[in-house]
Amino acid sequence: MKKPDSIAIIGGGPAALFAVKHLISEQTLPDLLYIFERSNRLGAGMPYSERGACHEHVANVSANELPHLPETFTEYIMRKPYSEDPDFSDYKNINEYQVIPRLLLGNYMEEQFKLLLNQARKMGTEIKVHKETPVTDIYKKEDNFHIITEKGDEFICSRVILCTGHHWPKKNEEKVKGWYDSPYPPSKFTGITNHPVAIRGTSLTAVDAVKTLAHLNGTFTQQNNEYTYTPHEESKNFSMTLFSKRGYLPALRFHSEGSPYSEGWIMSQDEIYEYKQNNGGFVDLDYIFERNFKKPLQKKNEQFYNEIKDLSIEEFVEKMLSLRDELDSFELFKAEYREAQKSIERHQTIAWKEMLAAFSYAINYPAKHFSAEDMMRMRKTLLPLISVIIASLPQSSYREIIALYNAGIIDLISVDEDSRVEPDENEGAVYHYNDDEGNKKAQHYRLYIDAIGQQPIQFNDIPFEGLRKDGSISSGYLRFKDKNKGAEAFEKDSSHILKIEPDYFYLRVDGLNINDHFQALDYYGEATENLYIMAVPYIAGLNPDYSGLDFCDTAGKRVALAIKQSSEANQLVS
Repeated sequence: MKKPDSIAIIGGGPAALFAVKHLISEQTLPDLLYIFERSNRLGAGMPYSERGACHEHVANVSANELPHLPETFTEYIMRKPYSEDPDFSDYKNINEYQVIPRLLLGNYMEEQFKLLLNQARKMGTEIKVHKETPVTDIYKKEDNFHIITEKGDEFICSRVILCTGHHWPKKNEEKVKGWYDSPYPPSKFTGITNHPVAIRGTSLTAVDAVKTLAHLNGTFTQQNNEYTYTPHEESKNFSMTLFSKRGYLPALRFHSEGSPYSEGWIMSQDEIYEYKQNNGGFVDLDYIFERNFKKPLQKKNEQFYNEIKDLSIEEFVEKMLSLRDELDSFELFKAEYREAQKSIERHQTIAWKEMLAAFSYAINYPAKHFSAEDMMRMRKTLLPLISVIIASLPQSSYREIIALYNAGIIDLISVDEDSRVEPDENEGAVYHYNDDEGNKKAQHYRLYIDAIGQQPIQFNDIPFEGLRKDGSISSGYLRFKDKNKGAEAFEKDSSHILKIEPDYFYLRVDGLNINDHFQALDYYGEATENLYIMAVPYIAGLNPDYSGLDFCDTAGKRVALAIKQSSEANQLVS
């Protein structure tokens, strides 16, 4: 097989790590491999480096859940004990079911990247790593891509894989004192906060913000697996209010009976296209729900399956969320902790949650074949439940949050769709919302943190102007199955609906258009040869659950296989 002559990977975090892993495993390494990384490290990315974590931040995965890499996590600790945490300072004491400090996980992945690159060099690939080198533009000319760096250098290669990772744009931050558009990097919070703080969101990103500020302004004390929190004397007026449109705190980790995240969970391409051929050109959400949730659940817990087997997606979600709507968020949080602890102590999974997490993972691949109606339906009904369940908040984070709650430091306010936040002209923000009695509130906070998590990047905000101008990339669209529903949606909001004469309607989804190989699609829906996109914020619209190392691993394999097939096809032509 003729090898690709050159590949440039833009970004050097976890996505790039797994792309390289599969270029090796599929034996499709290029003669020359470029890696461009804006920081001074490879492998760790934002979440697992100082750009996204401090000592107190932990991952929501344990060693036994990590995708396969050259060394197991335990083997790595045997070589490099982590003296900063007693649980990981001696490999003999490691509990592989315990969550890993994020900075330690970053160290591990950085080391695995080094091992993979050494392996690639031994296989004959020349590797040129450019750290602290942001890429400012990319454009395609004839059969090659031109890569422009911030330093003004230009590189030419035949294939590009975008792995730029998380993106946290600054809108008001650094313009408005006390306003932060994200909690990252946590090092930007340095001093005490002797006043109330507003945090928008209850995702894991919000938990990061809570932990950062809590550790700066007080001390946690642990006794008999219970935490108490004592604010510093100079932070006696410190408190945090979480604002959430749904009022749900993230679900906790529980015992899992082995990772379901494998290719066997995903509809194969042959199955997808056969189904589309027999079902009007779409993959139906109800079919995926039956295939990837109900049927596997029947094998795991037939009693629970019988309770929900006749429910529609909407009825199932209503059933699962009804308890959350009835109970106080923190009381429910405590009850779920007890349930999760029993699961862990008894080594028994919570079947419906495990299957829902697996379903969330599996839905990524057929989602780009949904109708617009099903995509809208999924985002409105299923994703709110999924986003809560798959958070897998570590127990240690729960204990800290409850300690803050017991100390009267943290509370949660549920707000409606009309709530909004505005910068204050002097400092911080004003949060506008309606309270439980329907009274309008306008609460001022000297410190405000937007922590709703990674948001998709829209087409016009993609930083590579050359790709936008030459048509190599395009916004994602899904066609309406029912033309009448498309027309109704177009009448309500034409900004997100595209009408194609005579009467076809398309929903514009967040981010960019890609195919099953993570290959960019141009304005006409045709694949842009040799351009692949694994960058999380760029593909959120067509990949509803796009986070996590498992996703990076699967996507990396699909990209490597596509490059391999392309190389084989080129060889036949030549």
